[in-house]
Amino acid sequence: MNEFCVELRDVVKRFPTPEGSEVFAVDHVTMQIKNGEFFSMLGPSGCGKTTSLRMVAGFEWPTVGEVYIEGEAMGRRPPYLRPVNTVFQSYALFPHMSVAENVAYGLEMEKTPKYEIKRRVGEILEMVKLSGMERRKPRQLSGGQQQRVALARALVKHPKVLLLDEPLGALDLKLRKEMQLELKALQQEVGITFVYVTHDQEEALTMSDRIAVMDHGRVLQIGAPVEIYERPNSRFVADFIGETNFLSGEARAIEEDRVTVYIPSLKDELVGAKAAPVNVGDQVVVSMRPEKIRLASDRALPQNCFSGIVLNTAYIGSDTRVIVDLGGAPLAVWEQNKISTLDPEAYYAPGEQVWVVVLPENALVLQDV
Repeated sequence: MNEFCVELRDVVKRFPTPEGSEVFAVDHVTMQIKNGEFFSMLGPSGCGKTTSLRMVAGFEWPTVGEVYIEGEAMGRRPPYLRPVNTVFQSYALFPHMSVAENVAYGLEMEKTPKYEIKRRVGEILEMVKLSGMERRKPRQLSGGQQQRVALARALVKHPKVLLLDEPLGALDLKLRKEMQLELKALQQEVGITFVYVTHDQEEALTMSDRIAVMDHGRVLQIGAPVEIYERPNSRFVADFIGETNFLSGEARAIEEDRVTVYIPSLKDELVGAKAAPVNVGDQVVVSMRPEKIRLASDRALPQNCFSGIVLNTAYIGSDTRVIVDLGGAPLAVWEQNKISTLDPEAYYAPGEQVWVVVLPENALVLQDV
C-alpha cells in the first residue's frame, strides 16, 4: 500500500488572461498527503488552494507536473473515473429529491443493487446524525443538516479521498464551530483521507493533522497545526496564522538557536529564537504572539524587558486586550482574566506605566521579507 494517498509533484497551472498573457494559479507545488489524514490547504483568496483541489478532483488538469492518487498518475482522467468525491460550499443538493434520494443518487448511477443502496444509505445517514429525516426535502432542513446530506452523498460511495472546498463557509459562526468538530470526528470514524480547502485559520488549526499554507500559488510551509502556529518559517505564515506583533531590526549576534536583534524603535536589543535561517547583519523581523507577552509593574528580567505606557484596553471576557506604546512601537498584549472580579484595580488602565516581558522562546526571529 502506498504511504501517500495523494501527491502533487511539481505541479504548475497557468490560465490565459484577457490581455493575452498567462497567470500562474499554481506555481511548482509539491505536496504529499498521507493515507487517512485530515490535510488542509490554507491561504487567502487567489493563493491557489482551490485550483490545487480541482486538479486532484479532475476538474482541472495541470499545465506541468502530475497528480497521483494511491501511487497512480491521474493524467487527464475525468472526475468520475477518479477514486475521489467532492463536497462544495453550495451543497449542490437536488431540491426535488428527498434526503435519502439525494444520498442514493450516485449509487443508483452506478447500478448498485437496491438492497445494497438501502443498507449503505441507512448506515451513512446514521453516521451523520440524520436518521429519521430520509423523506425530507432540502428546503425542510437547516444549513447544517443540508451540509450533512452533502457529506453523506459524498461518503456513501466509499471514495479513497474526500475533497472539501470551503464546505462550512455558508454557515453561521456557532454552527460552523460545531460542524468543525463533527467533521473531524466523522473523518476519524470513516478513516479515509480528507483534503480540505479553507481561508479560515482557526478552522484549519481545529481540524487538521497537517496544514499547507499557500500564497501566490506557492506552498510556504507544511506542518502540524502546533508547528505552523508556534514555529512559522516566514513573516507571511506568522501573520496569516493567528495574530502577532512584528518588530523590525538587525541581527547583531547568533549563538546556537538564539539571535540578538537590535530594534531601532526600542533603541534596545532583544534576544529571540531563530525560527528561520538568518545571518549576522541581516534585516530581520521579530514575531511575538500577544498571548505570550507578559506585563509587569516592575522590571522583571535583565533582558527582553521594556518600559511602556498603556494606550488602551478592551475587556472581552476570557482576556483583556491591552495596547502598549513602546516609544512609538504599539504592541498588542492579551492578558488572560484568571480571577473573576469587578475590581477596576485588577485591570490595566490607559496611561498606566508597565513593563513588557518577553521570553526568548516566544520572540521568533524571521527574515524580513
